[in-house]
Amino acid sequence: MSELVLIERHAYDVDGAVLLTLNRPDAFNALSEAMLDALERAFEEIAASDARVVVLAGAGRAFCAGHDLKEMRAEPALAYYRALFEHCSRTMLAIQRMPQPVIARVHGVATAAGCQLVAMCDLAVASSDARFAVSGVNLGLFCSTPSVALSRNVSRKAAFEMLVTGEFIDAATAHERGLVNRVASPDELDNAVRTLAATIAAKPREAVAAGKGLFYRQLESGIEAAYALASETMACNMMEDATLEGTQAFVEKRPPRWK
Repeated sequence: MSELVLIERHAYDVDGAVLLTLNRPDAFNALSEAMLDALERAFEEIAASDARVVVLAGAGRAFCAGHDLKEMRAEPALAYYRALFEHCSRTMLAIQRMPQPVIARVHGVATAAGCQLVAMCDLAVASSDARFAVSGVNLGLFCSTPSVALSRNVSRKAAFEMLVTGEFIDAATAHERGLVNRVASPDELDNAVRTLAATIAAKPREAVAAGKGLFYRQLESGIEAAYALASETMACNMMEDATLEGTQAFVEKRPPRWK
């Protein structure tokens, strides 16, 4: 895999955990075209593996500062911008389509498409000194694609305020609004990420994968269709060996013996 995205398996000494690190620290991990390519390939590779949970982090002083504006300005053509944003959207959707839960490990800043990355991840743990913004409007570019992910994480008015003001919010506010799940002090950030990753990795992979897929499908459906999807998913889930073992263990009042 490209050095733009580093892959570490058995991360945090957790079996089944994979750490993906955006590795452009001098550019605050801005999402160049090459970075998007590397990230998309990494997601595809891990999705097809036996990994159980993924952690997405950034090298250096920041999580991700969004798109590479210097690269974007080098080719001011409508066809280029259409292709670029379609590529970015495809990469973002790859997170949701992976069977493994993806945890954003956020420190420093997460701005514009970097904030979009946090919102697209299934879970997020932030350092208490992290800051978040969808600040394109300050440059005359409304963060339209980040708004899709952001508005599916926080309330409409909270999302729209961030989008039209471009102002930063701190980690505590991000937690209050639902953009991140947990906040930890900088020196406890990795411990908090490890705890969450280990908890997920200990669960049956098949059940988590089926549940994640259903979770996003039902969100985009009407309630009757959502219940139909959920009922079918649960029925199939009940036929899994891991589920049969888990329910039998409950009946026998013992810990489950999952593979």
